[in-house]
Amino acid sequence: MIYPIVIYGSQTLRNVSQDITPEYPDLKKLIDDMFLTLEEASGVGLAAPQIGKNIRLFIVDCTPWADEDESLADFKRVFINAEIYERSEETDLFNEGCLSLPGLHEDVRRPVAIRMRYMDENFVEHDEEFDGYPARVIQHEYDHLEGKVFTDRLSALRRNLLKGKLTKLSNGKYRCSYKTK
Repeated sequence: MIYPIVIYGSQTLRNVSQDITPEYPDLKKLIDDMFLTLEEASGVGLAAPQIGKNIRLFIVDCTPWADEDESLADFKRVFINAEIYERSEETDLFNEGCLSLPGLHEDVRRPVAIRMRYMDENFVEHDEEFDGYPARVIQHEYDHLEGKVFTDRLSALRRNLLKGKLTKLSNGKYRCSYKTK
């Protein structure tokens, strides 16, 4: 099943998500459906709040960037109950977009490397460091679990300049090629 993507303005995107257990109903199907939804929307990451579920689950698929970085050729991951506990002091700017904010792209400053604990789709625990594109996408999706969107990371001045566009999104005035709600 391909889920409709929740658009900016929905309270779901502002709620802090809850941990889940292996008993979460139909978890494997949910994860499979999230990957289908991500592919349909041509994205590289999708968090459960973006499909209306405030649970600590997100997926990342960096394979579209494999042309630029061969190590990403099979970088598809599931992150459950993730916790970022270390961030590099070094940061960089990267132009981000979001399936929940169609048509909006802004340069966002984030740490270049992170260290985190998470569980995979089989509830196997991991403690890993990520850098480059994966670190960027993971931080973006992790923000969704914390009730944040990428525009929250912009300066107050930049957010103020985007107010009209954000209001239009909230009012349903946008175009995109994937299902939304």
